Amino acid sequence: MTRVFQFSLLCEATLALTPLGLCKGGRSCHREIAFSKKWDRKMRTITIFGGSGFVGRYVVEKFANKGDLIRVAVRNPVAANFLKPLGEPGQIIPVQTSLLSCEDIARTIQGADVVINLVGILYEKGSQTFEALHVKGAGLVAQMAVELKIPTLLHMSALGANKDSSSRYASSKARGEETVLKHFPHATIFRPSVIFGSEDKFLNRFAEMTLFSPFLPLIGGGKTRFQPVYVGDVAESIQKASVQKEARGHTYELGGPVVYTFSELMKFLLQEIHRKRFLLPVPFKLAKVIAMMTQYLPTPPLTPDQVELLKTDTVVSPQAFTIENLSVRPKALEALASLYLARYYSSGNF
Repeated sequence: MTRVFQFSLLCEATLALTPLGLCKGGRSCHREIAFSKKWDRKMRTITIFGGSGFVGRYVVEKFANKGDLIRVAVRNPVAANFLKPLGEPGQIIPVQTSLLSCEDIARTIQGADVVINLVGILYEKGSQTFEALHVKGAGLVAQMAVELKIPTLLHMSALGANKDSSSRYASSKARGEETVLKHFPHATIFRPSVIFGSEDKFLNRFAEMTLFSPFLPLIGGGKTRFQPVYVGDVAESIQKASVQKEARGHTYELGGPVVYTFSELMKFLLQEIHRKRFLLPVPFKLAKVIAMMTQYLPTPPLTPDQVELLKTDTVVSPQAFTIENLSVRPKALEALASLYLARYYSSGNF
């Protein structure tokens, strides 16, 4: 399916002068872009914070396929250039933005039809803390969205978010939700369970462990329950919510069609990659001692806060708005995992 973009010299010149490509009156110069008749419709401007991350790249592609102009708010625009081929030339624009700068945020979201905040970290490092990114940064995005009269704000949280949680991650996610809704009451909140996909940091991490370890750890005995959701389904849910006015102000819990225990997921993984490894139950207390040491690695495989997080199930509650309420049919882990876990086969890919 081909889209034809025709750029005016004014658009190109403006993009070169400003990171946003803003024309007179603060309007985006994407108005100069014309679609072929097949794609003729009002073009929206979407600003995505965290668009270069695991979930973000799928969200960017989903909106690009709908013909929207996308500003990707990132710390390092050069590192986000890999997103550009997901759309037509000039359709996806990485913009240098600090999540803790009101000026940067305002400049990046000005004139946008939809603002999406996907920023999230699993462990803290330097100034990248849960409090700074999940709470303060999320609040600033919502605050600026209100001041600039942005119609739609979508915010990514997490299943298990609870301000009283012993996990700083879960607590900060819940307080981030509160801060966002305080400023922007009609924001749409998404709470996914464990997200799987070819670049995920869950199944891939344990699959990599089988390459050098004779066992896989079952933290807490492997009883924690998850409801893995496919990253493409998460992206589709976000895109569909962006065009549904009835989704505003709702919180959606995103999960796949099957609930697994940690132990069941590890057994599934070993079966998929055709490897035999001993499943070793590790009590939470011992896991925390181990995490106290591994947390100082450049990319820690386990932190004490993640151990706390694993004490809570992340499954969709019966009364929640779900992925199905957005007309998305969740795909099963069994149907997709083998497509990217094949590289870990004991006999190779073939």
